[in-house]
Amino acid sequence: MNTLDTRILGLLIKNGRISYAEIARALGVSRAHVRERVQMLIDDGVIEQFTAVINPEKLGKAVSAFFDVKVSPQAIEPVARELSQQAEVVSLYIMNDMKSLHIHTLTENTDALERFASRLLFGREHITAVDCKTLVSRLKHRRGGPRL
Repeated sequence: MNTLDTRILGLLIKNGRISYAEIARALGVSRAHVRERVQMLIDDGVIEQFTAVINPEKLGKAVSAFFDVKVSPQAIEPVARELSQQAEVVSLYIMNDMKSLHIHTLTENTDALERFASRLLFGREHITAVDCKTLVSRLKHRRGGPRL
């Protein structure tokens, strides 16, 4: 990756629908060169996908919650796989201690959040602790950029 690639990525992060011609004009290179560089970034796995950023509140998902869940190490992967399949789960990460999951959920309301937690987390074998915090306000979000 070079400086041009970084600048291309910056433009794509701001607007994933920007045309190669617009990128080329902004960076002072040819459209064909931009197309070639973007294809290389895709082929190299730097760009994993192009997607839309959705406002969850417009879809009726008003409660954004973050769970830190402790799981018995021998069950971390199957529990993580099962939870990752749930509609409420936006993102799920296995943390480096290999017994913690960090989970972001979106639900319609607090009742739906409680049903999710009761159904899938509380009193479940292999889950040893659950901590949940709900979002009060979003000041900055990861719109594009590195997958964390």
